[in-house]
Amino acid sequence: MTQELPLGRHVDYPRHYDPALLFPIARALGRSHIGLSDRALPFVGVDRWHAYELSWLDGRGKPRMATATLTVPAHSPHLVESKSLKLYLNSYNASRYDSDEAVRTQIAADLSAAAGAPVEVAFGLPPVQGSAALSLDEQDLTVDDYGPPNAAHLAADPTVVVEETLSSGLLKSNCPVTGQPDWARVDIAYRGPRLDRAGLLRYLVSFRDHAEFHEQCVERIFADLMRVAAPQSLSVEARYTRRGGLDINPWRATADFLRPLAHRDERQ
Repeated sequence: MTQELPLGRHVDYPRHYDPALLFPIARALGRSHIGLSDRALPFVGVDRWHAYELSWLDGRGKPRMATATLTVPAHSPHLVESKSLKLYLNSYNASRYDSDEAVRTQIAADLSAAAGAPVEVAFGLPPVQGSAALSLDEQDLTVDDYGPPNAAHLAADPTVVVEETLSSGLLKSNCPVTGQPDWARVDIAYRGPRLDRAGLLRYLVSFRDHAEFHEQCVERIFADLMRVAAPQSLSVEARYTRRGGLDINPWRATADFLRPLAHRDERQ
Protein backbone atom coordinates (compact mmCIF):
# COMPACT_ATOMS: atom_id res chain seq x y z
CA MET A 1 0.00 0.00 0.00
CA THR A 2 2.72 2.52 0.91
CA GLN A 3 4.23 2.27 -2.59
CA GLU A 4 0.99 3.69 -4.00
CA LEU A 5 0.72 6.58 -1.54
CA PRO A 6 1.72 10.10 -2.67
CA LEU A 7 3.34 10.60 0.74
CA GLY A 8 7.10 11.05 0.87
CA ARG A 9 7.75 11.28 -2.88
CA HIS A 10 7.62 13.91 -5.62
CA VAL A 11 4.14 14.37 -7.02
CA ASP A 12 3.37 16.68 -9.95
CA TYR A 13 1.27 19.68 -8.98
CA PRO A 14 -2.28 19.10 -10.24
CA ARG A 15 -3.25 21.44 -13.07
CA HIS A 16 -6.89 20.39 -13.40
CA TYR A 17 -9.66 19.09 -11.17
CA ASP A 18 -9.00 15.42 -10.51
CA PRO A 19 -10.98 13.36 -7.96
CA ALA A 20 -8.72 10.38 -8.69
CA LEU A 21 -6.07 12.10 -6.55
CA LEU A 22 -7.98 11.07 -3.41
CA PHE A 23 -6.41 8.01 -1.78
CA PRO A 24 -8.78 6.08 0.54
CA ILE A 25 -7.33 3.72 3.15
CA ALA A 26 -9.43 0.98 4.73
CA ARG A 27 -9.98 1.75 8.40
CA ALA A 28 -10.08 -1.98 9.10
CA LEU A 29 -6.33 -2.20 8.47
CA GLY A 30 -5.47 -0.06 11.50
CA ARG A 31 -8.35 -1.26 13.65
CA SER A 32 -7.33 -4.89 13.40
CA HIS A 33 -4.07 -4.05 15.20
CA ILE A 34 -5.93 -2.78 18.27
CA GLY A 35 -8.61 -5.45 18.41
CA LEU A 36 -11.43 -3.45 16.82
CA SER A 37 -13.85 -4.66 14.19
CA ASP A 38 -15.86 -2.50 11.79
CA ARG A 39 -18.80 -4.84 12.43
CA ALA A 40 -19.08 -3.85 16.11
CA LEU A 41 -17.41 -0.53 16.77
CA PRO A 42 -17.44 0.51 20.47
CA PHE A 43 -17.69 4.21 19.61
CA VAL A 44 -19.34 6.87 17.52
CA GLY A 45 -17.34 9.72 16.07
CA VAL A 46 -16.11 11.85 13.21
CA ASP A 47 -12.88 13.07 11.66
CA ARG A 48 -13.18 16.83 11.24
CA TRP A 49 -10.75 18.35 8.76
CA HIS A 50 -10.03 22.07 8.50
CA ALA A 51 -8.88 23.25 5.06
CA TYR A 52 -7.10 26.61 5.03
CA GLU A 53 -6.00 26.78 1.38
CA LEU A 54 -8.91 26.32 -1.00
CA SER A 55 -9.24 28.24 -4.28
CA TRP A 56 -10.93 27.97 -7.67
CA LEU A 57 -11.92 30.25 -10.58
CA ASP A 58 -15.36 31.74 -10.98
CA GLY A 59 -17.23 31.62 -14.29
CA ARG A 60 -15.28 34.61 -15.61
CA GLY A 61 -11.89 33.33 -14.51
CA LYS A 62 -11.47 35.41 -11.35
CA PRO A 63 -9.89 33.46 -8.46
CA ARG A 64 -12.05 32.67 -5.43
CA MET A 65 -10.57 31.88 -2.00
CA ALA A 66 -12.16 29.97 0.86
CA THR A 67 -11.63 27.85 3.93
CA ALA A 68 -13.68 24.75 4.64
CA THR A 69 -14.64 22.24 7.30
CA LEU A 70 -14.89 18.61 6.14
CA THR A 71 -16.53 16.07 8.44
CA VAL A 72 -15.99 12.36 7.75
CA PRO A 73 -18.00 9.86 9.84
CA ALA A 74 -15.96 7.35 11.84
CA HIS A 75 -18.19 4.52 10.62
CA SER A 76 -17.10 5.11 7.02
CA PRO A 77 -15.14 2.13 5.68
CA HIS A 78 -12.27 4.37 4.54
CA LEU A 79 -10.28 7.30 5.83
CA VAL A 80 -8.77 9.73 3.32
CA GLU A 81 -4.98 10.05 3.34
CA SER A 82 -3.96 13.65 4.09
CA LYS A 83 -1.52 14.42 1.29
CA SER A 84 -3.93 13.05 -1.28
CA LEU A 85 -6.61 15.33 0.18
CA LYS A 86 -4.26 18.31 -0.13
CA LEU A 87 -3.46 17.48 -3.77
CA TYR A 88 -7.15 16.96 -4.54
CA LEU A 89 -8.14 20.34 -3.09
CA ASN A 90 -5.29 22.00 -5.01
CA SER A 91 -6.67 20.51 -8.23
CA TYR A 92 -9.50 23.08 -8.04
CA ASN A 93 -7.07 26.00 -8.43
CA ALA A 94 -7.35 26.30 -12.23
CA SER A 95 -10.89 24.98 -12.62
CA ARG A 96 -13.90 27.22 -13.31
CA TYR A 97 -17.22 27.00 -11.47
CA ASP A 98 -20.33 29.09 -11.89
CA SER A 99 -21.05 29.19 -8.15
CA ASP A 100 -19.46 28.54 -4.78
CA GLU A 101 -22.18 26.00 -4.07
CA ALA A 102 -21.13 23.98 -7.11
CA VAL A 103 -17.65 23.66 -5.59
CA ARG A 104 -19.00 22.67 -2.18
CA THR A 105 -21.32 19.99 -3.56
CA GLN A 106 -18.56 18.59 -5.81
CA ILE A 107 -16.13 18.28 -2.88
CA ALA A 108 -18.84 16.63 -0.75
CA ALA A 109 -19.66 14.14 -3.52
CA ASP A 110 -16.02 13.22 -4.16
CA LEU A 111 -15.10 12.82 -0.49
CA SER A 112 -18.25 10.79 0.16
CA ALA A 113 -17.32 8.45 -2.67
CA ALA A 114 -13.76 8.06 -1.36
CA ALA A 115 -14.81 7.53 2.27
CA GLY A 116 -17.74 5.28 1.43
CA ALA A 117 -20.19 7.33 3.54
CA PRO A 118 -21.72 10.83 3.42
CA VAL A 119 -19.18 13.57 4.16
CA GLU A 120 -20.32 17.00 5.35
CA VAL A 121 -18.65 20.01 3.70
CA ALA A 122 -19.17 23.59 4.86
CA PHE A 123 -17.25 26.72 3.96
CA GLY A 124 -15.56 28.46 6.89
CA LEU A 125 -13.77 27.33 10.04
CA PRO A 126 -14.87 27.00 13.67
CA PRO A 127 -13.53 29.58 16.15
CA VAL A 128 -10.29 29.25 18.08
CA GLN A 129 -11.03 28.38 21.68
CA GLY A 130 -8.91 27.41 24.65
CA SER A 131 -9.54 24.20 26.53
CA ALA A 132 -11.48 24.41 29.80
CA ALA A 133 -10.34 20.91 30.77
CA LEU A 134 -7.97 20.08 33.62
CA SER A 135 -4.42 20.06 32.27
CA LEU A 136 -2.21 17.03 32.83
CA ASP A 137 0.92 18.79 31.65
CA GLU A 138 2.00 20.65 34.80
CA GLN A 139 2.61 17.46 36.78
CA ASP A 140 6.11 17.12 38.20
CA LEU A 141 7.12 13.63 37.15
CA THR A 142 9.82 11.61 35.41
CA VAL A 143 9.11 10.19 31.95
CA ASP A 144 11.35 7.75 30.08
CA ASP A 145 8.97 5.78 27.84
CA TYR A 146 8.45 7.17 24.33
CA GLY A 147 7.02 4.19 22.53
CA PRO A 148 5.42 2.05 21.45
CA PRO A 149 2.17 3.15 23.18
CA ASN A 150 2.22 1.51 26.58
CA ALA A 151 -1.18 0.95 28.19
CA ALA A 152 0.56 -0.50 31.25
CA HIS A 153 0.93 3.09 32.44
CA LEU A 154 -2.85 3.42 32.74
CA ALA A 155 -4.57 2.82 36.06
CA ALA A 156 -7.95 3.68 37.57
CA ASP A 157 -9.38 3.59 41.09
CA PRO A 158 -12.72 1.71 41.02
CA THR A 159 -13.58 2.92 44.53
CA VAL A 160 -13.81 6.55 43.37
CA VAL A 161 -16.18 7.39 40.51
CA VAL A 162 -15.75 10.83 38.94
CA GLU A 163 -16.90 12.84 35.96
CA GLU A 164 -14.15 15.06 34.56
CA THR A 165 -12.35 16.23 31.44
CA LEU A 166 -8.57 16.00 31.26
CA SER A 167 -6.36 17.57 28.62
CA SER A 168 -2.78 17.37 27.37
CA GLY A 169 -0.95 19.33 24.71
CA LEU A 170 1.95 16.86 24.74
CA LEU A 171 0.59 14.23 22.37
CA LYS A 172 3.00 13.53 19.52
CA SER A 173 3.09 10.68 17.06
CA ASN A 174 4.68 10.22 13.65
CA CYS A 175 3.43 9.73 10.11
CA PRO A 176 3.70 5.99 9.37
CA VAL A 177 5.15 6.65 5.90
CA THR A 178 7.32 9.80 6.07
CA GLY A 179 8.18 9.73 9.77
CA GLN A 180 7.26 13.42 10.09
CA PRO A 181 5.95 14.45 13.53
CA ASP A 182 2.26 14.99 14.21
CA TRP A 183 1.47 17.25 17.19
CA ALA A 184 -1.87 17.46 18.99
CA ARG A 185 -3.85 18.45 22.03
CA VAL A 186 -6.05 15.65 23.31
CA ASP A 187 -9.13 16.06 25.53
CA ILE A 188 -10.42 13.04 27.46
CA ALA A 189 -13.86 13.35 29.04
CA TYR A 190 -15.20 10.43 31.06
CA ARG A 191 -17.47 9.25 33.84
CA GLY A 192 -16.18 6.27 35.75
CA PRO A 193 -13.31 5.06 37.96
CA ARG A 194 -10.88 7.91 38.57
CA LEU A 195 -7.92 7.77 36.22
CA ASP A 196 -4.42 8.06 37.62
CA ARG A 197 -3.26 11.35 36.06
CA ALA A 198 0.46 10.64 36.19
CA GLY A 199 -0.05 7.30 34.49
CA LEU A 200 -2.34 8.84 31.88
CA LEU A 201 0.27 11.46 30.96
CA ARG A 202 3.01 8.84 30.74
CA TYR A 203 0.74 6.79 28.49
CA LEU A 204 0.12 9.73 26.15
CA VAL A 205 3.84 10.53 25.99
CA SER A 206 4.52 6.89 25.04
CA PHE A 207 3.05 7.71 21.60
CA ARG A 208 6.01 10.05 20.97
CA ASP A 209 8.03 7.70 18.76
CA HIS A 210 5.02 5.75 17.48
CA ALA A 211 4.09 5.74 13.77
CA GLU A 212 0.33 5.66 13.12
CA PHE A 213 -2.28 7.75 11.35
CA HIS A 214 -4.05 10.40 13.45
CA GLU A 215 -7.40 8.64 13.39
CA GLN A 216 -5.86 5.34 14.51
CA CYS A 217 -4.03 6.99 17.43
CA VAL A 218 -7.29 8.36 18.80
CA GLU A 219 -9.01 5.00 18.40
CA ARG A 220 -6.12 3.32 20.19
CA ILE A 221 -6.40 5.76 23.11
CA PHE A 222 -10.15 5.16 23.29
CA ALA A 223 -9.78 1.38 23.19
CA ASP A 224 -7.00 1.28 25.81
CA LEU A 225 -8.94 3.50 28.23
CA MET A 226 -12.09 1.41 27.85
CA ARG A 227 -10.17 -1.81 28.40
CA VAL A 228 -8.19 -0.66 31.45
CA ALA A 229 -10.57 1.76 33.20
CA ALA A 230 -13.99 0.58 31.95
CA PRO A 231 -15.65 4.00 32.27
CA GLN A 232 -19.41 4.27 31.87
CA SER A 233 -18.89 7.13 29.38
CA LEU A 234 -15.84 8.19 27.42
CA SER A 235 -14.95 10.82 24.83
CA VAL A 236 -11.52 11.28 23.22
CA GLU A 237 -10.85 14.20 20.88
CA ALA A 238 -7.46 15.17 19.42
CA ARG A 239 -6.83 18.45 17.61
CA TYR A 240 -3.73 18.09 15.46
CA THR A 241 -1.68 21.04 14.26
CA ARG A 242 -1.73 22.10 10.64
CA ARG A 243 0.39 20.56 7.91
CA GLY A 244 0.10 21.38 4.20
CA GLY A 245 -2.87 23.67 4.74
CA LEU A 246 -4.88 21.01 6.60
CA ASP A 247 -5.44 19.93 10.15
CA ILE A 248 -7.47 16.97 11.41
CA ASN A 249 -9.52 16.54 14.58
CA PRO A 250 -10.60 12.93 15.22
CA TRP A 251 -13.27 12.38 17.88
CA ARG A 252 -14.40 9.02 19.29
CA ALA A 253 -16.93 8.54 22.10
CA THR A 254 -19.42 6.18 23.66
CA ALA A 255 -22.89 6.57 22.16
CA ASP A 256 -24.23 8.67 25.07
CA PHE A 257 -21.96 11.61 24.17
CA LEU A 258 -23.19 14.36 21.89
CA ARG A 259 -20.73 15.53 19.28
CA PRO A 260 -18.69 18.35 20.88
CA LEU A 261 -19.04 21.84 19.51
CA ALA A 262 -16.43 22.30 16.81
CA HIS A 263 -13.55 24.60 17.68
CA ARG A 264 -9.86 24.96 16.95
CA ASP A 265 -6.95 24.81 19.35
CA GLU A 266 -4.67 27.83 19.86
CA ARG A 267 -1.96 26.03 17.88
CA GLN A 268 -4.18 25.38 14.87
